[in-house]
Amino acid sequence: METKTAKLLDGKALAEKIQLKLKERITELQPQLGRPPGLAVLMVGDNPASAAYVRNKERACAKVGIASFGKHFPTETTQGELEDVIAALNQDPQVDGILVQLPLPQHLDSVSLLNQIDPDKDADGLHPVNLGRLVRQEAGLRSCTPAGVMRLLAEYKIPLQGKQAVVVGRSILVGKPMALMLLEANATVTIAHSRSHDLKSITQNADILIAAVGIPGLITAEMVKPGAVVVDVGMNRIADPSGKSRLVGDVDGESTAGVAEFLTPVPGGVGPMTVAMLLQNTFASYLRRLGIANAEL
Repeated sequence: METKTAKLLDGKALAEKIQLKLKERITELQPQLGRPPGLAVLMVGDNPASAAYVRNKERACAKVGIASFGKHFPTETTQGELEDVIAALNQDPQVDGILVQLPLPQHLDSVSLLNQIDPDKDADGLHPVNLGRLVRQEAGLRSCTPAGVMRLLAEYKIPLQGKQAVVVGRSILVGKPMALMLLEANATVTIAHSRSHDLKSITQNADILIAAVGIPGLITAEMVKPGAVVVDVGMNRIADPSGKSRLVGDVDGESTAGVAEFLTPVPGGVGPMTVAMLLQNTFASYLRRLGIANAEL
């Protein structure tokens, strides 16, 4: 008998499609508007993972025609110096999006810095004003990772209305905004987390299961309802016995693939979509600031 295996939700292919459309629209609009969209990514210190993420974002900007105003600061940079940089970028007419690459060195207050960003230039969608707009279902810049998940589900025409959705994880980066976006799409949403009792009994009810906790292989096949859609937001770097490191998700993809109907791969699922949504947020901010209505890409 043929073994059933889940269909993959290919975030990499969709991200490329979005980037291609962005490139076309920027090429078309730039001559009329006199400048490209601009994104400033601020990085402090020399965290190698952060440096790789920033390079990835800058390459993606170059690919679609967004100008990068990247700034890299030494570890000892003070809170005041960064606040001055953000204040200047808020006023800079060339800059449409501002992003502070996390984590920051311990002496810096990341929440306070994120709150200094003009909400209309908040490319990461994490400012309290933008989170408030999401709660109220008002237009605003949306948190990139959950927005990327929603775009991926829409691309594969996965119905959400009336479905049981379970989000495992409650971070302000993913879990909370993810739950709000699913609610906005008329799903019935449960949020589970590290203190939830009997996680398996919660996840087994999910038509849509989103794992975003940062624990490698937490979700196993027996925790998944047959035919469910499983979205793995986890990005965990683990070393194998030979010392080589690889990326794994929060879902045990191998066993789960035999139960779920749809599954996101790691890497190549949610990660590329996060970057695509960052570019889309920057472009949306560019259009809004120039008084042009935004169209869904």
